[in-house]
This record gives sequence, structure tokens and C-alpha cells, in this order.
Amino acid sequence: MRLWSLHPRYLDRQGLVACWRESLLAQAVLRGDTKGYRRHPQLLRFRATDDPYGVVASYLEQLAIQADARGYRFDRSRIRGSATTEKLTVTDGQLAYEATHLRAKLLGRSPDLAPVLPDHPDPHPLFTVVDGEVADWEIRA
Repeated sequence: MRLWSLHPRYLDRQGLVACWRESLLAQAVLRGDTKGYRRHPQLLRFRATDDPYGVVASYLEQLAIQADARGYRFDRSRIRGSATTEKLTVTDGQLAYEATHLRAKLLGRSPDLAPVLPDHPDPHPLFTVVDGEVADWEIRA
């Protein structure tokens, strides 16, 4: 499961669709609708909020907005709950790590997009950037 902290505009088609699918899985896990992935470290930051359902709905809504901008049709009826204005933090170290990780993926499947990805990318609109290292929950490959 990869719930990118990067802005979804940096994801290629495969990445955006995979992120949508994995975020829907995260939503199901947070709501207790599935037995798998319950202990996945990516979910720690969502669980630590006052409104995990609203936060994951906000995350999904931003993915749908990006899909709309590209002419894709993500089914918003699959977003359960109401988006919240609550923000999460992400460290600049985590964003840099994710940029490196995404760049490697892009080089393999969408090499024309790899050079476009900046070294210091914008975060997903749900996140506010703070100084810091790679997150403790990150599984480093």
C-alpha cells in the first residue's frame, strides 16, 4: 500500500489509478470493513487524527480532482464519509524520499515524466510540510 504524500499531479496514470485503489482499501481498513492490512504502517498517520474517516475522504477527494483534470472518471460514490479540513503534517525528508521512490518507478514505466518531477515536490493538499527526516512508519526498500 502506498498513500503518497506527494501532490497527485506528479503521479503517472498507473500511479494515480493505483493510489486511488489503495486509498479505497485504506478507507475500508480504517472503517473495519476488511481484515487485511489492519496494521499497515501507512495508516498510522490517518489513525492518529481526530477524524480518520474524514481525513481519508479528503485524501480521496483530491485524487478524484486530479483524475477529473486528466479526463478520467473516478467514482466519487465510493468515498464514504465527508471530507474534513483537518490537515496532516509530512516532513520534507519524507517528501524527498517519496520523490526518489516515485522517480525510480517513473523511469521504468513513464520515463518521459521522471525529469519533470522536482527534487522538492509539493505535498498532497491534505499535508503541511515541516522539517524532518523520513517518517518512522516508512518501509524503506
